Amino acid sequence: MIDPVLASRVQFALTTIVHIVFPVLTMGLAPFLIYFTWKDIRTGEAIYEQLRRFWTRIFAVSFAIGTVTGIVLEFEFGTNFAAFSTTAGDLFGGPLALEGLLAFMLEATFLGIFVFGRERVGNALYMLSALAVGIGTWLSAVWILIANSWMQTPRGYELAREGGQPVVTLVDPIAAYANPRFPWMFVHMQNAAVESVALFMAGVGAYYVFRHHVWGYSIENVRFWEATLKFGLLALVVTAPLQVLHGDLYARHVFETQPQKFAAMEAVWETDSYVPEYIVAFPTDVGDLLDPKAKDIFGIGIPGGASWLASGGDPQAVIQGLEEFSGPQPPVAIVFWSFRIMVALGFWFVLLGVWGGFRWWRGDLLTDDLLHKALMLSAPLGIIAVELGWIVTEVGRQPWVIQGVMRTRDGVSPGLTGGEAALTLAGFAVVYTGIFVVHTYVLYRIIRAGPPAVGSDESSGAERADSGGGPTGAGEGGG
Repeated sequence: MIDPVLASRVQFALTTIVHIVFPVLTMGLAPFLIYFTWKDIRTGEAIYEQLRRFWTRIFAVSFAIGTVTGIVLEFEFGTNFAAFSTTAGDLFGGPLALEGLLAFMLEATFLGIFVFGRERVGNALYMLSALAVGIGTWLSAVWILIANSWMQTPRGYELAREGGQPVVTLVDPIAAYANPRFPWMFVHMQNAAVESVALFMAGVGAYYVFRHHVWGYSIENVRFWEATLKFGLLALVVTAPLQVLHGDLYARHVFETQPQKFAAMEAVWETDSYVPEYIVAFPTDVGDLLDPKAKDIFGIGIPGGASWLASGGDPQAVIQGLEEFSGPQPPVAIVFWSFRIMVALGFWFVLLGVWGGFRWWRGDLLTDDLLHKALMLSAPLGIIAVELGWIVTEVGRQPWVIQGVMRTRDGVSPGLTGGEAALTLAGFAVVYTGIFVVHTYVLYRIIRAGPPAVGSDESSGAERADSGGGPTGAGEGGG
């Protein structure tokens, strides 16, 4: 019989991995849509109307599906992690409730105006709706990350026992909700979302630009795709270096507040100094893949880099090894390899931004076929990097569900059986896989349809998306 703890953890991981795709798209698109709306109102240029309407469709679809999958996630706290909910409900429930009452309601109230109201309201109200939707999207992240960051670095609480059950009582809301982890998580997550959308936009734009300028296909809306490529690349040039620099500082904070997680990230088992930071690492045998140890890994690394990263500049700094911590250890292989791939992707994004920026400066952006191929292949990599980052964050915290307060095993619903957990896991796997496939297909149809014709109403644009046609034509711009 499957362990209900393992099944519950896998189920929550699966649903989170699928769900996070949708808020990443909406949070990342929000700044772009605010800018496109402002430029559309200020200039009246057709290209900004097309950009606004096209990417609003992707935003709206992702918002709708993200709402459904997010609500289910919150129910899982009651069905699979009831003991955790009982213990941390006084502190954990507040941010989740505020996320629904403030952020979600702000988004939902103005989303209808933003999606359908351009011809029905004035410029000022329409611009307000764009701002409200964007701010609401980012406010949702604020409250969710407040809750999660408290689990990483709990503050402002007292722990008591009621009826034999540990219960967390909120005593200092400012210390709890402005805990030391929150600003690091918020900046890193929001920048990652914008970076992910920038990569997606640049990749999609590069595909159509490549077809037109390299393969010679006649594409009616090539100016729209050129603009999409340029906006995505411009955002990538800004966000990619910022993500690497902030990630360096964030890792130092993790070392200071969660040394066991940091040791797992670097696969340091024995306390040591001058620990290398492997940018690219390869296991020397199967055992190293499943049970990595930094000193046995073959790779390209910076001598003393991990020590320098942990200390903020001292390559001789000592890193406490995993053997120093009593009790269960995090799944080191998952954390170590996820962190390696995430870091490698982060540097690839910087290189891609520099490459694209240089070619743009040289005037070759629209004709560099190798760059176009690299951007196309990199289109989904930003979201993959976000997924890996969350794996490092959540799996690296194990065995704790609340760091130093409550272990994950103790947070699972006490009456949950292995059979029940396995049944819901199978059901969620099927449903969430289906949701992801449907979302991917809908995005494909929207992209294949291309931008709406200027001056057409919103309903006719939706019909073109549904029919798979559009001004690009099925044979030329449709792929």
